[in-house]
Parts: sequence; structure tokens; C-alpha cells
Amino acid sequence: MELSRKNLGIAASLTLEIDAKAKRMKGQGIDVIGFGAGEPDFPTPSFIIEAAKEALDKGYTRYTPSSGIMELRQSICDKLLRDNKVSYEPNEILVSNGAKHSLYNIFQAILNPGDEVIIPSPYWVSYPEMVKMADGIPVFVDTMAENNFGINLEKLKEAITGRTKAIIINSPNNPSGCVYKREQIEGIAQLALEHDFYIVSDEIYEELLYDGAQHLSIASLDPQVRDITLLVNGMSKAYAMTGWRIGYTAGNSKIINVMANIQSHATSNPNSIAQYASLAALNSSKDIIKDMVSQFDTRRRFMADRINGIAGISCTIPQGAFYVMMNINKTLNRMHNGRVLGSSLDFADALLESKNVAVVPGIAFGADGYVRLSYATSKENIDEGLNRIESFVKELV
Repeated sequence: MELSRKNLGIAASLTLEIDAKAKRMKGQGIDVIGFGAGEPDFPTPSFIIEAAKEALDKGYTRYTPSSGIMELRQSICDKLLRDNKVSYEPNEILVSNGAKHSLYNIFQAILNPGDEVIIPSPYWVSYPEMVKMADGIPVFVDTMAENNFGINLEKLKEAITGRTKAIIINSPNNPSGCVYKREQIEGIAQLALEHDFYIVSDEIYEELLYDGAQHLSIASLDPQVRDITLLVNGMSKAYAMTGWRIGYTAGNSKIINVMANIQSHATSNPNSIAQYASLAALNSSKDIIKDMVSQFDTRRRFMADRINGIAGISCTIPQGAFYVMMNINKTLNRMHNGRVLGSSLDFADALLESKNVAVVPGIAFGADGYVRLSYATSKENIDEGLNRIESFVKELV
């Protein structure tokens, strides 16, 4: 019997695939240095765990409203007003099973067959696949390392057609670490208003900023922009809560209602205990976030300095998130142990097999001349991993 043609065309997540392979090797006793992780290596703060235990003790183990408990939706409204200077009501908030689920709901709600979604490249691996799952067409706009991977507004204009339904912006960005400047944010907003398309703003890394970079929520620019923006965020990155699976969307109530209907049939409510834990997190001091960002910053500088000290590879210094895009163009079409490295996938495979170092090939992000390294790992691991990468690069002929 034939399976769904559409879904047979959906590619697996290379980031999760690489991470799983590295974990399997570790389970076999192999000393693997993993740079593939898309999650903080810090434990979930103890007060959040205690809030979850308290929720269990109180018997909050039943179904909640499918859109999330009212207390959490109100707390999200408070957070968005306090931190992002944009006002929402609880009926404009949908709590979902992680920010990835929020994005999936958005595309299911706004896209019809043939609608185009503009995606700046390099991009998070799941964006194009989620667009395709909703019968949309991804349209890629390349960004350049020389511009710190920021969006070029002229290139964006050229990509807009009569079928453009939305643009995805992700600042701070995964995988590049780019933080969009105000003029870029304002330019995107103006084009969206002029050409009548939605803005999907993935702000999951908003707290992870360095060197004085500032996050600007595009929805805060003015009421018209707010009305066409779907702001996505969640608990995973800022609070080291990746496994708790709580994300949210803020947006126009008409779209939120459609998304809520989709979610009510697909998954029902997000995990009840995780919702109460998230409530405690959002109502807490940000000191724990500041401590984590400080450690990420130290690792970021160390990793970038080491990479730029190795002949044949290089990187720009990211301003946000916890990733470095390592430029490997000078290593491509060279040989390692008789194998030609014709792509970032070849580079990543050979590196893992010969040096037990896991990186994510840039082809997964639409940037085949790069690999992504996460510095959400200890400085000792970063040092040892880069020692092995340096050895690998020196062996190329």
C-alpha cells in the first residue's frame, strides 16, 4: 500500500540524527566529543523542578484547557509586555508542546497549497520541512558571513512574489548566531505591510545575547506590524527546559483560534506539570539566565579564537544563541584517508569516524560550506574537540 507522497518527501532532522549517532557511540564506550547539541548543558534550575513537584502533590495531573492554563497565558502576556514592550491578552496566546510545535501550528493555520514562505539561509533545519508539511513552498534568501549572516533587504525584495504568504525571522539565529539590527527588523516589517504577508518571528534564543547586542521583537514596532506577526518563544533555551516541551505563540486572536482548534485535535493540551513549572520560571528573577549567558560567553570567545587560529577553517563571532558556523570551504575537495571531502556531510562523517567528534553539516541549514558547532558543552570538551578538529584538518591532502 502506498504511503503519503507528501510526507515521504519530508527529510529527517540532521541535527537530531547526528546527536543520536554520537550518543549511540558514547553508549558503546567511545570517547565522543559532541558539538551537535541544540540544548543548554546546564540542569533545569531547582526551583522550577520544585514547582513541578508541588504541582504533582496538588494533583494537577488532569487535562487542562487545550490552549494552556489561564495563569500561564497571563504570565506570558506579562512577560511580553515587560521584556518585549508588546501588549497581548490571554486569548491571543497559545501554549504548545514546545516552540517547534508552535511553528508547526502556525504553518498549518496560515498556509494553503502553493503559498510561499521566505526563509533566510542559513536556517534552522525544521523550517522548510514544516512549510512543506503544510503544502507551502520554501523560498530561500541567502545571507553572507561578511554581513554577519544578517538579512539583505534588497535580496528579500527580489524574493517576494504574489504568492508570498509569510517570512520566517529567527533572531538571535540558529545556526549563525546573528542578531538582526533595528534597521533590518524595520525593513522587514515595512515590506510585510507593503506586500501583505505574515511575519513569523522565532525568538526562542532572545535571552542569549553577547557583546551588548540587543533583541528587538518585531511585533513591538507598531500595532499594524503586531497584527501580522506571530511571535514564537518558549522555555527550552533560556531556562534549560528542553525536555519539558513548553512553547507559545502570541498573535492575532483569529489566527490563534485556528491554531488552537488544530492543536485541540492533534495533541490536546501541553503537559500539565510542565505548564506549572513554566509559570514558576516566568515569574522568577533572571539571575539564573545571566549566569548561564556569562558561561556561554566565555565558551563562545574561546571557541571562536581557537577556530580562527587553525589554518584552513574560520568563523565569524556570533552575537547570540550558542552556535558557531565554522567555514570549511578551504577543506572541501581535499582528501582524508583516501576519501574526498566533497561536501559538509562528507566532512562531518569523516570527522566523526576518524576523530570521534560530532558536528552538524551545514547542508542541513542550506550552507554546505560550513558545519555548525554548539558551545553548549564544557570548555574542556570544546578544547579537546578543537584539538581533534585541528589534527583532522592537518591530515587533509
